[in-house]
Amino acid sequence: MKSTSAQFNTNVRRALHDVTLQQALLRVGPGFVDHRRQALAVLPDAENLRIRAREIKERALASLDHYLLEFEKNVQANGGQVHWAQTAEQANAICVELCKQARARSVIKGKTMVGEEVGLNDALEAAGLETIETDLGEYIIQLAKEPPSHIIAPAIHKTRKQIVDLFDRFHDRSLYPGHLESVADIVNEARAVMRSKYLAADVGITGANFLIAETGTTVLVTNEGNGDLCSSLPDTHIIIAGIEKVLPTLNDAAVLLRLLARNATGQDITSYTSFFTGARRADDSDGPNNFHIVLVDNGRSDMLNSEYRDMLRCIRCGACMNHCPVYGAVGGHAYGWVYPGPMGSVLTPLMNGLAQSSALPNASTLCGRCEEVCPMSIPLPQLLRQLRNDGHKQQLDSWSARSTLALWAWLARRPKLYRSATSLSLLVLRLFGRADGRLRHLPMISGWMASRDLPTPKSSFMQQWKQHQGDADD
Repeated sequence: MKSTSAQFNTNVRRALHDVTLQQALLRVGPGFVDHRRQALAVLPDAENLRIRAREIKERALASLDHYLLEFEKNVQANGGQVHWAQTAEQANAICVELCKQARARSVIKGKTMVGEEVGLNDALEAAGLETIETDLGEYIIQLAKEPPSHIIAPAIHKTRKQIVDLFDRFHDRSLYPGHLESVADIVNEARAVMRSKYLAADVGITGANFLIAETGTTVLVTNEGNGDLCSSLPDTHIIIAGIEKVLPTLNDAAVLLRLLARNATGQDITSYTSFFTGARRADDSDGPNNFHIVLVDNGRSDMLNSEYRDMLRCIRCGACMNHCPVYGAVGGHAYGWVYPGPMGSVLTPLMNGLAQSSALPNASTLCGRCEEVCPMSIPLPQLLRQLRNDGHKQQLDSWSARSTLALWAWLARRPKLYRSATSLSLLVLRLFGRADGRLRHLPMISGWMASRDLPTPKSSFMQQWKQHQGDADD
């Protein structure tokens, strides 16, 4: 997927004026938040579980090379092969070559964010392979030729009418007659379309939520069962995953599984939690004869050795974006790449370069809700501030922003002058204020004021603090 993160401000304006998108965000967003809260409220000792999960991931990252090699050894012992990809291009080339070795003509895919990250669909289609997404949300956006707008609900921005229009345009109505009047109708028609694709596919490609070093097992969680069909029906199963997904033991995976679904969708556990350990054995009734795992670095090793290491603990639950006021206002496409929300505002600059996405770290109020709800305790506001600092050092922010910050710093080092400037600012703000004591327009922050009024300040923060201290003494 080509990144449009550099056009973030343009993307935001488009999103804010998209009435259909705004209605979809208002309808769906609160559901994730409420379901998560209810699920965690009845989870015994949830906070200690969160601490254990962080410790598990830290232990895995501290010896990442060791656990990855152990994982590779056990995959090979189970009849599978591991392939290492340093870059997105290498990952795509490996997957295409494996498909060629399988003499594949058609490929079915389960939802994989790493596949989205490296642009796998484009590479497969360029190689002449029919590529079908089997996750319903991914299938919908594949028809629409759009990227996902959420990492767990890719078509969250689509209305039912938009989906019906897509099905009418791309499905043969002589084969699927009748009106799509309900969600059940849409699901049933998608199932009917997929059935023949599953049976005809030569290769199945899925992602993985976790990789288990001690057994060479991969873990995949889904709510539709499509991952199981992608992995068991075709003769060749390819799993593509980031190197940070490895965990030491099955018991470690059990801890993280207790947190993943609750933080993502509010379920105790997903409908399907599947464990894949190698190719088909002699006494297996089904499964692939060829089992391949493509482990993708794509900048993760650089993160491991940087101040952004904490980001590698991310388990892609989506809780941070579900609770983010910015994501809730503009949706996922505004961020311009695969990963939206707070986690995307950190990952995208690290993977694609800060120069190409310098607006994203600033697309945050730093309210801290993302860190508060993150099951892996990732300090997202701290990482966003660090990226802002990096951008400032590289002079990626605007001249006006740097000049304003330099002026503020100069004043802040001169307390008397700072207080005088603050008092003058209060007088100026009162001139801009209306009779009802509200500010509607202010220079230099027109974007902020375009959708909100502010109360006219009556006193400065320092004056209020002094009064507060006096009241406390009384």
